[in-house]
Amino acid sequence: MHAGVGRLRRLFLGGPDDPRWSRPALWGVVLAAFVLYAWNLPAAGYANSYYSAAVMSGTESWKAFFFGSLDSESFITVDKPPMALWAMGLFARVLGFGTWSLMLPQVLAGVAAVAVLHATVRRAAGLPAALIAAGALALTPITVAINRENAPDPLLVLFLVLAAGACQRAIETGRLTWLLASAVFVGCGFNTKMLQAFVVVPALALAYLVAARPRVQRRIWHLLAAGVALGVSSSWWMVVVDLIPSGSRPFIGGSTDGTVWDVVIGFNGLGRIFGEGNSSGAGSFGGGSGGFGGAAGAGRLFNDIVGGQISWLLPFAVLALVAGLVLLRKRPRTDLPRAALVLWGGWLAVHYVVFSFAGGVFHPYYTTALAPAVAALAGSGGVLLYGAYRRSARWSWVLLVGVVATGAWSFVLLNRTPEWNPWLPWVVVAATVVAVPTLALWRRGRRFAAASVTITLVAALAGPGAYASATAFGGAKNSYGNALAGPSMEQGPNEQAPGMRQPGGQGGVRVVRGPAAQLSPELIGYLRRNRGDARWLVAVSAAQQAAGIILSTGEPVIAMGGFTGQDPAMTVARLQEYVKNGELRYILLNASAGSRKGAISAVAEWVRQNGTLIDAGEYGESLSSSKGAEQQLYRLS
Repeated sequence: MHAGVGRLRRLFLGGPDDPRWSRPALWGVVLAAFVLYAWNLPAAGYANSYYSAAVMSGTESWKAFFFGSLDSESFITVDKPPMALWAMGLFARVLGFGTWSLMLPQVLAGVAAVAVLHATVRRAAGLPAALIAAGALALTPITVAINRENAPDPLLVLFLVLAAGACQRAIETGRLTWLLASAVFVGCGFNTKMLQAFVVVPALALAYLVAARPRVQRRIWHLLAAGVALGVSSSWWMVVVDLIPSGSRPFIGGSTDGTVWDVVIGFNGLGRIFGEGNSSGAGSFGGGSGGFGGAAGAGRLFNDIVGGQISWLLPFAVLALVAGLVLLRKRPRTDLPRAALVLWGGWLAVHYVVFSFAGGVFHPYYTTALAPAVAALAGSGGVLLYGAYRRSARWSWVLLVGVVATGAWSFVLLNRTPEWNPWLPWVVVAATVVAVPTLALWRRGRRFAAASVTITLVAALAGPGAYASATAFGGAKNSYGNALAGPSMEQGPNEQAPGMRQPGGQGGVRVVRGPAAQLSPELIGYLRRNRGDARWLVAVSAAQQAAGIILSTGEPVIAMGGFTGQDPAMTVARLQEYVKNGELRYILLNASAGSRKGAISAVAEWVRQNGTLIDAGEYGESLSSSKGAEQQLYRLS
């Protein structure tokens, strides 16, 4: 055990032969990441109310905890697996439910991802490359933004970086146990955000197949064994849940039939790629345009919405990857630095294709999963180019082109918000202009090395660093489920980020976000006084409104149509059973509910015919959404 602790210590803190600067530099990057992710978190409140409500419900019921239910009585789950909710729920059970118990797991996951990436790159490319990679990941604007929200993505990224590190160790040692560990980490990622975790699998498999030490037959056998481990670690929760009779478990949010499998292949699977929602329409909004991230196509990651979130170092990463593979082409098949380039390059390529051309719902914050590959390639590939630049005049132009291209692209991105720090683009230009001759002087003498590296890093990281700082320190308001970094995220609860479309729901249901999802104190008081022995306080059309009420009251609330208001979770027969058993007494409908076909519309029609409309005067005032669309409260018994 003592030896294992020693190896872990050397992995993350370095050994006795490391330079003196290495450990303080690493801790400086880790501390900077923690500050960026944790600064003024109480101002975020409950951040994404959808997941926050599920965490609160999980602290009140172990059944809700296991399933990832939105409400403590487990009518419906969130539309993701529960592993991220489990992390937040355990913190909330220990620390008490609140902002810090929701956000601290996210911050720690983000910081851990930076440290693991540093350790992984260090083994393959050395300390300078590892520090650049860790710093680039810590400063990636969208990574800063999403690590300050309670979405599943920070934990997903940590699992994927752990998988990459374990795969690299498997390539280096040839041991099956490391490859199995890599597969299990990806499986944990699947139970955090389903099929998005599998996007790294082709890259990991290719790198191991090409570069691992064992003979080819043994490599294939190892990959098959890892595939079994991946299948088991990914599917265990899904299999357990789907084997439970539907009457004994909640409806699975985002599905058409109440099963996890349907969500995997539909709403959170093929529907995200091809833009085909399930039959209830749960995955249909956003369509081929991707809704929140702009139109699908080769330029999506560079457009006005997504470009400032992730693309700052993307051109340099691609250039460094291609140049690095050329530089190392004559090395042995098992060469670790080249294998690492194949791994991270495959990660980048597959994510680029999926994110660029996905026709379904696409949020800019999904691209945080691309950040480790961009950072690793910028660090390891950049150090390779510096070395080649020092040794060969033939390669001098490649590095200079990379530096100039990075500075020019930063200038373009910063000029997309010309009213925000208008001097900053010119600082980047100045640093880039100074970096080029300084690099030339460095080739003539080592005394210019520190200056050239420093100026080059300033030119490359000033832009993303400024966006990251604006996200953490700029007083940006809550993004209400559509995290954006930099000045573009400074928006109120009912404003939309550039390119963001508010999805409309079936049967007159509209997804309500932020404070607008909450009911008046008068109505809440009325519902509490008249609830009686009912299991649920009230039923509403969609999850965002239900989440607001749950967070306000701590009471279970039914979200009949799930996140989008379109899930067929509530049927007339099920509602009749609840009413007959005294489990539900009140239901809240939009005035336009029932105007379209679908499960919620049928329920709305039945409620209007069989329920009693409550006059607003009984609870003190009229109820309206943020857009003024009148809502109606019905008593069902």
